[in-house]
Amino acid sequence: MAGFKDVFQRIEVKYLLDDTQYTELRKRLEGMAAVDSYGKTSILNIYFDTPQYTLIERSLEKPVYKEKLRLRTYGTANDDTNAFIEIKKKYKGVVYKRRISMPYSEAMDYLINGKKPQKRSQISDEIDYFIRYYKGLRPAMAISYDRIAMAGIDDPDLRITFDTNIRWRTSRLSLKEGNVGKDILLPGQHLMEIKIAGAMSVELARILDELNIRKTSFSKYGKGYMDYMYGTQESGNIVSFPRAV
Repeated sequence: MAGFKDVFQRIEVKYLLDDTQYTELRKRLEGMAAVDSYGKTSILNIYFDTPQYTLIERSLEKPVYKEKLRLRTYGTANDDTNAFIEIKKKYKGVVYKRRISMPYSEAMDYLINGKKPQKRSQISDEIDYFIRYYKGLRPAMAISYDRIAMAGIDDPDLRITFDTNIRWRTSRLSLKEGNVGKDILLPGQHLMEIKIAGAMSVELARILDELNIRKTSFSKYGKGYMDYMYGTQESGNIVSFPRAV
């Protein structure tokens, strides 16, 4: 899958939009950003954690530094689907992501059974260290969603994504299952992420202000974990969470 990067360093800001804000914003973004060549994509993830959920519990405390390990595919997986093993770190508001890719079956064999991948690299060594450091890592939760991604027309560092149908599950932790699970968002909600290398443009900031779009603290894994542990989903609706990242 050409065009995928292995190393990222950027600022990511999240916003929760309703249908009206989403529709109007898409109109206002014309000329500034365009949907990328992949169009709408289902993104499937398995987050790995210790039996005590050490990683997500620490993350929920909003420390200066936090990190996660996940396995990702774009679209429902089969054994030969290209999969990404990613370490995602956040330090003082800056996100660092490093990843390696291999067939899905090999990635699962590596992460679950400890079978080393055929290709070694600096990033794979970092993943090995991560696995050794957090003892007992195992598949903890699947998080999946549908995404529309946009890239800046004049600003190559600008990326805007819109996620819907965000779901979590703790059973059938295989990316062959597709986007299934319990919903996190309310009907009509869209999770937007603006990913930039530095400061947001004045024009984009003005558009967000005019549409009353405000940044929020939101973690898909964090939301799913809170629902799983504390039952924050009631009668099919998602209520406010006491903590999020």
